[in-house]
Amino acid sequence: MKKQVIAYLHTHWDREWYREYEVFRLRLLRVFDNVIKLLEQNKIPSFYFDGQVGALLDYLELRPENENLVRKLIADKKLFIGPCYCLLDEFLADRKAFEKTLEIGMKISKDFGCNDFIGYLADTFGHSQNVAEILKDFGIDKCIVWRGCGDIPSEFNFRGINTVNLIRGYFMDIFSSGMTMEQKSKWMKDNLDKIAQKSFNTLLLPIGADHLGVEQDIAEQISQMNTLLNDYEIKLGSPFEYFEAVKENFHHFTWNNELRDNSKTFILNGCYSARTKLKQKNIECSYKLALADEYQKINGAQYENAIEYAYKMLLKNLAHDGICGCSTDAVHRENMIRYEKIAQVADTIIKEIKFSNPQIINFSNYKGVVEFKNAEIDPEAQIIKSGNGFEDSLLYDTQKIPVTEDYKEIYTQLKELSNSNDKLSISNNSIKNSHIELSVNENSIKIFNEHNICELEFERWQDKGDTYNFGAAKDDVPEITKIILSKILMKGKLRVGLLVKTNFFNVEIYLNKNSELFNFHIEWNNRLKNKLWQAKIKLNSPIDKTYSEDMNSLIERTFNPDYNMRDWLPKTKGIEVKTNFAPMQRFVGTQGVGIITKGLTEYEVYKNFLKITLLRSTGIISNPKNSSRSTPAGPPIEVPEAQQIGTNTADFSIGFFNAKDYQKYIDEVFPRIII
Repeated sequence: MKKQVIAYLHTHWDREWYREYEVFRLRLLRVFDNVIKLLEQNKIPSFYFDGQVGALLDYLELRPENENLVRKLIADKKLFIGPCYCLLDEFLADRKAFEKTLEIGMKISKDFGCNDFIGYLADTFGHSQNVAEILKDFGIDKCIVWRGCGDIPSEFNFRGINTVNLIRGYFMDIFSSGMTMEQKSKWMKDNLDKIAQKSFNTLLLPIGADHLGVEQDIAEQISQMNTLLNDYEIKLGSPFEYFEAVKENFHHFTWNNELRDNSKTFILNGCYSARTKLKQKNIECSYKLALADEYQKINGAQYENAIEYAYKMLLKNLAHDGICGCSTDAVHRENMIRYEKIAQVADTIIKEIKFSNPQIINFSNYKGVVEFKNAEIDPEAQIIKSGNGFEDSLLYDTQKIPVTEDYKEIYTQLKELSNSNDKLSISNNSIKNSHIELSVNENSIKIFNEHNICELEFERWQDKGDTYNFGAAKDDVPEITKIILSKILMKGKLRVGLLVKTNFFNVEIYLNKNSELFNFHIEWNNRLKNKLWQAKIKLNSPIDKTYSEDMNSLIERTFNPDYNMRDWLPKTKGIEVKTNFAPMQRFVGTQGVGIITKGLTEYEVYKNFLKITLLRSTGIISNPKNSSRSTPAGPPIEVPEAQQIGTNTADFSIGFFNAKDYQKYIDEVFPRIII
């Protein structure tokens, strides 16, 4: 008796990737026009539109005459859309962004008449353990995944959600190939055999691929194929039919951790360090937009539509080929323009509300030193810099227009929210307060208190990779910074600073009154191509466990500290080397040492070193000769702007604290305060 195979037709739609958004959108018109025609003529039973409504809206903006037809196809359960607005990278999007893609996406989907939803995550580069909980919060009890699953079976329980692992991936374009039906059938049998090994009696088969249309004769091809397959019977249907058919199977295997095993599928780990500026702008905009949203909720909802407008722009940037930095230079230039617009919206909302409601708003328990700008000097404040501009009271008062005479000096000032008895101390090679100390030595920077110590230096490696993966050189030896000198940069009652000159770049180090964090700022003119730059923090013992931020919560990861990826570079096709690199959002910590970063979203563990990636420069989307991945992951398009030549910055903070208390220190680096 043949095993039943439920096949669903789909296209995976990257709004922008190796071609730009408008180019792909014009292709979308042709692809989806054909899908609608096939659905209308009952040549295909249904079509699954990739789990995101963004692409449908892109289509209807240029084909508004088809909206009623689309609504009818959805009502007839021939077209399935949502639940997401855009499909986000799960490790670079924070929790609020992931909630927003579901909130906005489901609202639009339901307006179109769709109420059947699957957490469809078929091509994201691994899966966060927090996704299942968020899906459940939105009433979604089904999920489809692929990358990062390792040997997990087809049907399993993922933290309380019935989940399908696409054993052979979503990329099934065999029916569009020029092979004979006998060749197609043999190829299909080989793949179905592999799926069957991990499945029960019913199999799920995606038919489609990236930006791929549906073949006019797809039903006839499947009918012919069924006559040639001895063990399988393929039936066109929907993923919902499959979930119903196998609903008794999900309890057999449970997985409660993240899905980042690359033994069977590429997870493209280097995306977390490609095009650092994108990550930095994302962290900045996510923080500002969440703060603006929090602020406007206590002041009425007059900015609700503006907040949603800005979040839609943010979500478009968080699609994995966007925020991961693996698209063309033109795509990422547009990403940066969107980020500028998001920041403008968030900043304006905050300042307009502040103008009409000028009291200090503190959304956290933070009581330390904060920065603010004003033309008036607070007698209790420390002035750290100044520049010319207009006062907010002129810019945001609709009854006033600033004129040339109003352009005046605006002071950036520091203010302590609660008075403490702490004293700052600084010399040309040391800084301290009552909590923490730092000293600059011949070749490193030591940070310590009475309980702990760590040592900081910087290193540079060759990178033979691409925007998807760091390409390690087998016998590479890193360049290590040499310290040239250190001197006092800033003195004050609320903040002091050192300038440390190295042969790589200058490092500014600041310490605030009563703080437990040293804040590092680096700005340099990069002239080097194909390099990995890291801050290297030496701890007391080998690191086998880390805690890092993932969707605004703390997750634990385990490591083999002796593992060296350079000893395991792949020699055969289809292998992506396992690494000790991992994604983070704003925090990583271990052994009582915590690091908070502003958009540095990758760390590495080796021996007793915790390394934070400052910059990774490469010049190609997918390098066919990448030493760390033996098969291309995309087209070999040159992207010179991914080399990040020119001005680059890196900001991070180091302190000694228990990882479970990290939110307190996040509130210092990312203050949820409106002054």
